[in-house]
Amino acid sequence: MGGKVLKVSEEGRDLGVIMHRSAKPSRQCAEASKKANSTLGMVRRTIVTRDKDTILRLYKTLVRPQLEYCIQVWSPYLKQDMEKLEKVQRRATKMIQGYKYMYLSYEEKLIMCGLTTLEKRRSRGDLIEAYKIITGKKSIQSGRFFELAPSKVTRGHRYKLFKKRKGTLDRKLFSARVVDFMECVG
Repeated sequence: MGGKVLKVSEEGRDLGVIMHRSAKPSRQCAEASKKANSTLGMVRRTIVTRDKDTILRLYKTLVRPQLEYCIQVWSPYLKQDMEKLEKVQRRATKMIQGYKYMYLSYEEKLIMCGLTTLEKRRSRGDLIEAYKIITGKKSIQSGRFFELAPSKVTRGHRYKLFKKRKGTLDRKLFSARVVDFMECVG
């Protein structure tokens, strides 16, 4: 370009999301958890009170958005990546006064706090986005992501979804995750 050789890059950043050549979200997961842990550390150092309401309110407004920013684009599918993100929420529940030394499982602590796992939140977010696309509440054509079944094939509603492509990378994309989740539930 202009007589200069451009450097080949393995990854790029667009709107704050790191996209790697391999399409694995591991680097994005690492960056998101690092940033969220940093914010959680700041909360720990600056906020004196450790009562449940205060910690949960700070976690939900300052930390969790960093873990879920553009999650439909880079949703983790490797167990190690999901654990890396979940570890931040686990740390937040331990910050609540009296929860650190409780002999309860992480899931029980989440129930006591009124939280769900980040994996469940990602699935819910995927379904909400799919609903917005299908019903036209988002200005994206649903045909780009999935196909709707002909009306005579479905029972009860017209929103039976089909995947457009079947490939190894396609299993991790938004459209495939939504269709697979709908098949498991339905």
